[in-house]
Amino acid sequence: MFLGLRTAIYPVTDLAAAKLWYAKAFRAEPYFDQPFYVGFSIGGFELGLLPNGTPGVDGAQPLWGVSNIGEELQHLLSLGATELEPVTDVGEGIKVAAVQDPFGNRLGMIENPNFKLAAVR
Repeated sequence: MFLGLRTAIYPVTDLAAAKLWYAKAFRAEPYFDQPFYVGFSIGGFELGLLPNGTPGVDGAQPLWGVSNIGEELQHLLSLGATELEPVTDVGEGIKVAAVQDPFGNRLGMIENPNFKLAAVR
């Protein structure tokens, strides 16, 4: 039985630079910091950085929940991300957007007023 999203892993070529960028992007420090993996606890889920990987925007596309997608998009762009998908209203009050981080990965966001936090297992 699948229990839901736990971890989204992003491959990076420069772990030190990626750790600093993601700490600024998510306004959080890593809770697990080793040469082979860096983990951030983001709203009860994990964002992981895997060194010596091959970044890309065509693989799995997790969407990180945000409360104000326009604000967060601008924040990421100010940190050097490149817009891949502008804020788009996809209906039912749901908005999505995506950037490419400075390391080549797709970082997707979703503002979803229908998301039920209580349903997370």
